[in-house]
Amino acid sequence: MHAKLALVSVTDKTGIAAFCRTLVSLGFEILSTGGTASLLQKEGVPVTAVEAYTGSPEVMDGRVKTLHPRVHGGLLARAEKDLGDLERIGARLIDVVCVNLYAFDKASGDPNSSYDHVIENIDIGGPSMLRSAAKNHARVTVVTEPGDYDRVLSELQSGSVTLRTRQELALKVFAKTAAYDAAIERWLAKQIHNEDRLHLTFEKGEKLRYGENNHQAASFFRETEAVQAGEASLGKFAQLHGKELSFNNLVDADAALEAARELSDGPAAVIIKHLNPCGFATGETLEKALVAAWAGDPVSAFGGVIALTRPVDLKTAEFLKGRFVEIVLAPSFEPEALAFLKSKSKDIRLLATGEFTYAHPRKIYKHVLGGMLVQDRDVAVWEKFEGVTTKLFPQEKQALAAFTWKACKHLKSNAIALGYEYAPGQYSLVGGGMGQPNRIDSNQKLAQPRVTDWLKRERPTLTAVEARAAIGEMVLASDAFFPFPDNVAASAEFGVTLIVQPGGSMKDSESIAKANEYGVAMAFTGTRHFRH
Repeated sequence: MHAKLALVSVTDKTGIAAFCRTLVSLGFEILSTGGTASLLQKEGVPVTAVEAYTGSPEVMDGRVKTLHPRVHGGLLARAEKDLGDLERIGARLIDVVCVNLYAFDKASGDPNSSYDHVIENIDIGGPSMLRSAAKNHARVTVVTEPGDYDRVLSELQSGSVTLRTRQELALKVFAKTAAYDAAIERWLAKQIHNEDRLHLTFEKGEKLRYGENNHQAASFFRETEAVQAGEASLGKFAQLHGKELSFNNLVDADAALEAARELSDGPAAVIIKHLNPCGFATGETLEKALVAAWAGDPVSAFGGVIALTRPVDLKTAEFLKGRFVEIVLAPSFEPEALAFLKSKSKDIRLLATGEFTYAHPRKIYKHVLGGMLVQDRDVAVWEKFEGVTTKLFPQEKQALAAFTWKACKHLKSNAIALGYEYAPGQYSLVGGGMGQPNRIDSNQKLAQPRVTDWLKRERPTLTAVEARAAIGEMVLASDAFFPFPDNVAASAEFGVTLIVQPGGSMKDSESIAKANEYGVAMAFTGTRHFRH
């Protein structure tokens, strides 16, 4: 009786000798080709060349070596009905296939690669073997990456690989070959038509509670690239508690996470309502940050989504007693905090994402009917910090300026933010105006009244003169340039003495002159942060 056959041909040779050595100890005969066979021989692993099994030599510089009926018959044969055909062609059942593909992405991504070199790195035999084995996963175990070696060997040592494992490994094959073919298509389209093409892959589709409105059905698909990346994202969150998520929950949670990344170097809290920060604060502790963020706009914070940059402790969790929030999102939750929040409400959604870091460069996508928009992620803060007025921007206020600028970056355009140093070295957004067709309304009708409300709530004993002096200690930031000097005048008349804006308007000189007239210090950043 023949030994079981395992067919092995890999580009990534990590762990392959140990894998095959264990297969041999379990009674397998190893079939292999080219460099893989040479490596196994050097490592003392018994190996049979594929050409010895097929009776057909490699030809065309290795282009044809496994494309043979004895290989694909051995992979595709059904033990219950195809053994006669298998015997007629002189083939044997192949039970395990371990293949990974030529490194096409590496070759095509190398600017020194010639067209012909890249073409030679299009794998033909590898995908063919993988697809044959995966189609016949009812019998064949197919392995495409070193990370699955231990799982397969453990099950073989226990008797046989389970059907569930064979199914999951087959699914990986078709995902990998689809991505491989898509990479080839993208490269050829660029070479032949100078045309960019886009292929995105998503997985783990989950039905949501509802869409933007409760008459709309919705689902969430996790982005394969994000699932595999090291960065915290909604592609990797774990829901620890709470009712089913809705479309709006996830959109707001993403906005909260993106805003909180800006403050990830210390304890901080962000509260999002309808995609806009209504709370944005740092703190000496996580609890103090959350208290300050909530105080920024407690009316809007009701029913909001909270992102916290550090693991949630009990004191931070206890602040939420009696306060309704939809989601608390954080790197993790300490056991006492998790137990408290679970007892607080059966509905509150608790999402753990892993450690927050500042945003990594990547592409982001926005679907419109009929197409997809693609752009670089906005990971910039500012290009410069250039004082442009007679009054110099105080050095000691630049940290507050940076904080306020980050808050403004995450408000919907047209955006105005006012930040305040509420304790030494700790900052909070105390007034925000956003989403208006003109910037003066964002300033006068939204941001300034919110500052006034904040002062009445948080500094109720201040006289009018003291309140104006407090406003003079704040920094006002605008996400885009002032097209006219009216915003400078409106800010100064409110009591603002410190302004940060990108600059770049044809009328910058008029805004600078107006700031000089009012004795306002203004700095240009050179970076705009429109957010639509």
